[in-house]
Amino acid sequence: MKKILFLFSFVVLTCATASAQSSFGIRGGANFFNFGGEDVSDNDYTNRVGFHVGAYASLLGEGPITVEPGIYYSVKGTQNDDGVNSRAVLDYVDVPLLVRFKIGEGFNLFAGPQVSFLANSKFEGDFGGSTVSFDTDSVKDTDFGLVFGLGYNLPQGFNVQGSYDYGATPIFKDSDADVYNRGFKLSLGYTF
Repeated sequence: MKKILFLFSFVVLTCATASAQSSFGIRGGANFFNFGGEDVSDNDYTNRVGFHVGAYASLLGEGPITVEPGIYYSVKGTQNDDGVNSRAVLDYVDVPLLVRFKIGEGFNLFAGPQVSFLANSKFEGDFGGSTVSFDTDSVKDTDFGLVFGLGYNLPQGFNVQGSYDYGATPIFKDSDADVYNRGFKLSLGYTF
């Protein structure tokens, strides 16, 4: 975790020094994640509601294109309501590097790569009236993916956005299962 924060700080400070019109902000909101991939049936899982919170830097000023590195704590996973009521709770530190394109007054489209570092993985289930919970080491430590979405800049430095995280790395270690983290995020941010 210290390496991630150091790397993020180094990149942001280097870019901020190069660009006099850099700004920083905070962002948080709701996650709606599920497992996706060829080995996941649509009927097996439903979206699990989680959250994300973190910080970002907006680089290259107020031009038509900006670069936005960020770091977020993000709760993902899925749930299955097939009578067992099981849940996968996967906590990550997401580090996206987004490119934003202005497309009109206040609106922007964005996309970019994201690397996610596993902070915690737990599986829970209700079996026969009792809840069973256990940590697992079967989840990979690193998840790579793409993020894309639409944002809108509100007055007074506020912004809202909707995005989709498309996980491209299978979740589980030592498994041929084609299962990925996939989900939507709704966010509210503030740029200082």
